Amino acid sequence: MSPAGGGWWQVVVGDAGPGTRYGFSLDGGPTRPDPRSLSQPDGIDGLSEVVDHGAYRWGDRGWRGLPLAGAVLYELHVGTFTPAGTFQGATERLEHLVSLGIDAVEVMPVAEFSGDRGWGYDGADLFAPHHAYGGPEGFKAFVDACHAAGLGVVLDVVYNHLGPAGNYLAEYGPYFSERYQTHWGAAVNFDAAGSLEVRRFVVDNALMWLGDYHCDGLRLDAVHAIFDESARHILEQLADEVDALSAGVGRPLFLVAESDLNDPRFVRSPEVAGLGMDAAWADDWHHALHAALTGDRSGYYEDFGSLELLAKALRQAWVYDGEWQTYRQRIQGRPPVGMRGNQFVVFTQNHDQVGNRADGDRSSALMSEGRLRIAAAFLLTGPFTPMLFQGEEWGATSPFQYFTDHGDPDLGRAVSDGRRGEFISFGWDPNQVPDPQAETTFEASKLRWDEVASAPHEGLLAWYRQLIGLRRRLLPLADPRLSSVQVDVDEPAGTLALHRGGTEILVNLGALPASFTVPPGTVVLAASGPGARLDGSKIVVPVDAVAIVEIGSSGYIT
Repeated sequence: MSPAGGGWWQVVVGDAGPGTRYGFSLDGGPTRPDPRSLSQPDGIDGLSEVVDHGAYRWGDRGWRGLPLAGAVLYELHVGTFTPAGTFQGATERLEHLVSLGIDAVEVMPVAEFSGDRGWGYDGADLFAPHHAYGGPEGFKAFVDACHAAGLGVVLDVVYNHLGPAGNYLAEYGPYFSERYQTHWGAAVNFDAAGSLEVRRFVVDNALMWLGDYHCDGLRLDAVHAIFDESARHILEQLADEVDALSAGVGRPLFLVAESDLNDPRFVRSPEVAGLGMDAAWADDWHHALHAALTGDRSGYYEDFGSLELLAKALRQAWVYDGEWQTYRQRIQGRPPVGMRGNQFVVFTQNHDQVGNRADGDRSSALMSEGRLRIAAAFLLTGPFTPMLFQGEEWGATSPFQYFTDHGDPDLGRAVSDGRRGEFISFGWDPNQVPDPQAETTFEASKLRWDEVASAPHEGLLAWYRQLIGLRRRLLPLADPRLSSVQVDVDEPAGTLALHRGGTEILVNLGALPASFTVPPGTVVLAASGPGARLDGSKIVVPVDAVAIVEIGSSGYIT
């Protein structure tokens, strides 16, 4: 190779084409994959493969994109969503999501990672869809099929670190900086010497998923671990270039940030000193709901649990907005001034909140069926952007555990030991934590689709479908204005009343049936269990149940 300026080297290989395998030897060292490899058929340490993105024949020319506002998302992990654990296997279950009422799938990371199974957050080759899932062609076919079914695709991407195995970027240039440390080691270099091409590497990766793979949005993992003190933050640059791509392709594209800082700066416009993300995950909403419905006070749940805090979450998603948080031992967050509800992505479960429990146990193992239905009602009647986690809609009994497949036995052992140590602060027995390296841990996490048509799963699935249908038909339930939300709480009685315009969600978490006063003309639209009934000027809601009612004549109920 010959130097080409700016730290780049090049060589022309005239007979190379799609399918050609290649690698780089740096100063006579071992052959390494291309940092921008588009395909790794043999995994993180194999040769890279030439891919021609322009050769794929897309069938989604009629797809006009999907705005995030108003959408219902569905998070899935390709490896455990179906028995096959591939893009093709996931494609075969899209009809289930369509009939449920989902608008877009949010796919956990697919960039090439160590081994054949894993969560994907330890990617090493960020431009290459994982070989075990079906590689580049498989992912394109999956996105194409989603669009044909009317579903958008949001891809989870990780730009705050790379995985411990197969990460050769430091051999190629100053991709990492010791100025900052993350939970995973040295931070990606976004602001020090040599950072120009590092920033380009990340932005180009994002544009590839949105442009070459036709994704509709990206979910950016743990942006609080992205450190950048330059005049223009990398997230602002990314948002600006995604906006430009959106204009060029003629369809909406969006970015969702995961952050645990409760900081509106991430989603504010750069014109008001923001970073330009379109939405942010809101863990507080989940924590408030989980603690109130399960009684769990372990770990970070110690700061949640009361119905008053749940009511605050239902009003504005972030519970801690400038207040002292005991678990963190510091002031947490800022008020969400000027934000709309659809700029918060909320969830009753997600991969972290299930998978980072010692046994990977879902809400279905922690709550009664009545409380599962209450959780779903809160999720799908609020002003926020709701997201379901795979199998939640039928109360799947399979856990979602943390699993890896590192070929290096020392790394595998270190991951297993580290996993057990993480749970001490939660009071969980570390000896009961499933071994991430064991294939049985992965197999146990696969959804059991035979459950869907059996009781009580089919009843819960029907409830989710009914709620999503109501969200589509009732204008107040889609209203993203936080000012449109009111919540009345009776802590001693265990009741909450969520007011959404003329629609009310009446919840009884107490020990006795509860009566709510309603005016004449009230219509019961949905009830989560038997026994909810109108009794004159009152509606009676049984224990661990919810009733959704319409006050008076709305003019748009059929």
